[in-house]
Amino acid sequence: SFAFDPFQTAACEALEDGHGVLVAAPTGAGKTLIGEFAVHLALRAGGKCFYTTPIKALSNQKFNDLAERYGADRVGLLTGDNSVNGEAPIVVMTTEVLRNMLYAGSGTLLGLGFVVMDEVHYLADRFRGAVWEEVIIHLPESVSVISLSATVSNAEEFGDWLATVRGDTSTIVEEK
Repeated sequence: SFAFDPFQTAACEALEDGHGVLVAAPTGAGKTLIGEFAVHLALRAGGKCFYTTPIKALSNQKFNDLAERYGADRVGLLTGDNSVNGEAPIVVMTTEVLRNMLYAGSGTLLGLGFVVMDEVHYLADRFRGAVWEEVIIHLPESVSVISLSATVSNAEEFGDWLATVRGDTSTIVEEK
């Protein structure tokens, strides 16, 4: 059982219905649960889920968490410095690695059903934001994007943009 709070339930139901989601909620509210639900859905369907983070330290932490939960054989890590089990059904990576995979037409993208973009507010970063934007725009339409942020300031506007470029996207804002 995954969802407990109403915002988590709404986000998980949207994912099950094939929608992308933007979840704007404070630190500690339970956004990670929604990202892990996407992992669950990918595994259940026999597909893949990529979990992106903005920095290597977060990627390493998430890799360890997911490997503990799902088993080291089902989880990979790609950060530029590390390449571990890159063809696993669950792969944690920095957003730059995913962007590079998209531009290279990497075969690793085959079977990809979900991309979790943790800390998606980095899209507003003047130096690195273009990477998030490029990934969101260039992912295949068949991939559901799960965007998570504790600090995105204009969630409704951002959600509208996501719906414009990605299709059906639910924006879920939790303030507690």
